[in-house]
Amino acid sequence: MQRSLKTLNTMTDVESTERHLTQYQKRVDEAMAHWLPGAETHPRRLHAAMRYAGLSGGKRLRPALVYATGDTLAVERRKLDGIACAIELIHAYSLIHDDLPAMDDDDLRRGKPTCHRAFDEATAILAGDALQALSFYILAHDPAITVEAGIRLRMIEALALACGSRGMAGGQAIDLASVGRVLDVAELEDMHIHKTGALIRASVLLSALSDPGISAARLEQLDHYGKCVGLAFQIRDDILDVEGDTQTIGKTSGADIALGKPTYPALLGMQGAKRRARELHDEAVHAIESFGERADTLRAISHYIIDRIR
Repeated sequence: MQRSLKTLNTMTDVESTERHLTQYQKRVDEAMAHWLPGAETHPRRLHAAMRYAGLSGGKRLRPALVYATGDTLAVERRKLDGIACAIELIHAYSLIHDDLPAMDDDDLRRGKPTCHRAFDEATAILAGDALQALSFYILAHDPAITVEAGIRLRMIEALALACGSRGMAGGQAIDLASVGRVLDVAELEDMHIHKTGALIRASVLLSALSDPGISAARLEQLDHYGKCVGLAFQIRDDILDVEGDTQTIGKTSGADIALGKPTYPALLGMQGAKRRARELHDEAVHAIESFGERADTLRAISHYIIDRIR
């Protein structure tokens, strides 16, 4: 993250942002270590696989968005730990399944063997299933989430939509059906909004719902920010699949090209893809303009998303 953040404009306190991101990563790792069953808990192999997938590092971008949104709205971080944990565990489950032989058939994730390589395919599938279930258990039971029951239910509903057939799972289905095809920009954007953007958008939305006094207008502004950065994130992923190297990005570079997947660089060219990511960043920053300096970390994260190297 350091290299990307140092390209921010002078209005952003880089050191403060880096400190926040480190704090966010530490908090969500501690929350996941708490909620995940111990590796020695029966059935051991399944729980070891769940912890392997959940605690094996990563950017923790989605939890960072949860906490940064909460900081913008002055929500106590302890009230956000369960939300950040639930969303990151959904992300971990999605990566397990995405890497399976029936999907992308990847051997490397975050610089380590993928879950089905470290354990076995059946255990990896079950670990993903269990992580998804645990995410909803956390949202339903975490006592630190102090919103009224109706808002908690709305959070559960929003996460279910984000990871289901009208969100992440649906986007993956579209992705698989698009292999070898040439999509137009609208079709490609639709796929990415579902596959990657939905869960990133939910990270902002669930955090915003933690503020009981938030207005509909403020909620819409933050939701639009989440939509923009979610799509920008996937565009940058497409770019890194071409420009990145395997060691830096922590997964096999060129995998999308090898599988014949439609990508932004393939459709718009590299400069066109970078330009579209920049446009989305500008739109995201504009959406939260009314929050003033309180939203500086959200602005910094948007900038990081389009400038990251892994």
